Amino acid sequence: MFTEGVDVVRLNLSHGPLEDHLERLRTVRAAAEDSGREIGVLADLPGPKIRAGRFPEGGVALSAGSLVRLESGAGGSDAGTIRVDYPELLGDLMAGDRVVLGDGAISLTVVEESEGSLLARIDTGGRAQGAPGVHLSSERLRLATPTEEDLELAEAMASAGVEFIAVSFVRTASDLEPVRQVVAGRASLVAKIETSAALADLVPIVESADAIMVARGDLGIDCPLEDVPHLQKAIIRECVERGVPVITATQMLESMVTAPSPTRAEVSDVANAVFDGTDALMLSGETAIGHDPVAVVRQMASIAERSEREAGYRAWADRLGRTQRTRWDSSTDRITAALSHAASLAARDTEATAILCCTRSGRTARAMARFRPTAALIGLSPDPATVRAMSLSWGVDPIPVDTYSSTDEMVWYAVETAVRRGRVAQGETVLVLAGAPDRSSDAAADVLRIVRVD
Repeated sequence: MFTEGVDVVRLNLSHGPLEDHLERLRTVRAAAEDSGREIGVLADLPGPKIRAGRFPEGGVALSAGSLVRLESGAGGSDAGTIRVDYPELLGDLMAGDRVVLGDGAISLTVVEESEGSLLARIDTGGRAQGAPGVHLSSERLRLATPTEEDLELAEAMASAGVEFIAVSFVRTASDLEPVRQVVAGRASLVAKIETSAALADLVPIVESADAIMVARGDLGIDCPLEDVPHLQKAIIRECVERGVPVITATQMLESMVTAPSPTRAEVSDVANAVFDGTDALMLSGETAIGHDPVAVVRQMASIAERSEREAGYRAWADRLGRTQRTRWDSSTDRITAALSHAASLAARDTEATAILCCTRSGRTARAMARFRPTAALIGLSPDPATVRAMSLSWGVDPIPVDTYSSTDEMVWYAVETAVRRGRVAQGETVLVLAGAPDRSSDAAADVLRIVRVD
């Protein structure tokens, strides 16, 4: 999978014990070393989970139009009564509210409240099996995110050295702060946008997060389905303009869990996410339980590469140049933004084949990625965690380098490393973005060199 195009591996902490995930992390690190690829790891926190009591073996059929009772508490569920492990169920729901089971295949509407239970009508029927998740409107839900379990898992995964930790069911920017305090700079935080409440606080969330995930599965349950494509575009646009990496996720090539090829609609979905400007495309069940994970990765990479040949990034870059001065608050960010804009124009004028971003934190590479340059985008850093983290950003080819004592030395060895690794050839023109190497990782990139390789 790494050879075919995987850049980041997601560990879904909702399933299985912590030790299994730590073992998978060790497996990923070993495989990445064997493949010679810089692979990032994203640990996805479970967030607050509400589940129905377990249905009988083999499941039960819930028919559209029939009525069932919703009760709070433990115990099993059947065709007449669904028990939900949420103590506030009766207080949080009222007539007209929607309740969804599992991945959205079964939906119900609360009809009335009776003593000790709620009567609900099944709008969309299906077979309910196991102990499916129960989704309530985020506007009703009183469960807090992150949970205590989330914070414990965040500490464990940060200590283990993952590059990213995803926070589930974020509703406001403040939901990220408890995780950030626990992580204490050891990993970047990904805010999952999967609730209508998060959309109302989108700009502060994007400003607070290190990356964003458009989690279309739960978003499509909490919001009207017809709104999801438009929300996806708006979220991605906001992230790109602010230089925040964004992931598009859920059911991208879902049919390939069992089928050897995707549907035409799925191919269009992946291509449109690329046209929208997403930094990353995420596979879930396709690679977790699919019958041929390597084929899925190969197919997605092929669609993405073909789509990028048609993407209208140049017009996008021109617009970014006009709007970016209103998007950056600190002087450090404004300098980096201005330099990356200048580099995007210089790369066109000089027909540069590569843009080399020398960076400690990855900020310079992320700022440059906003412009989606046609030149190869290479991120070089002496920090191994930064190198792996850059793998999430659009187009960045991350390479580890040593620490150097001067800017001239840094520029020289950046070009030499790119040549030695086959990214740049003799006779080509490259751009190098860098800052003084003796400054902190938060310092702005303030040097742009145009180098002719000879």
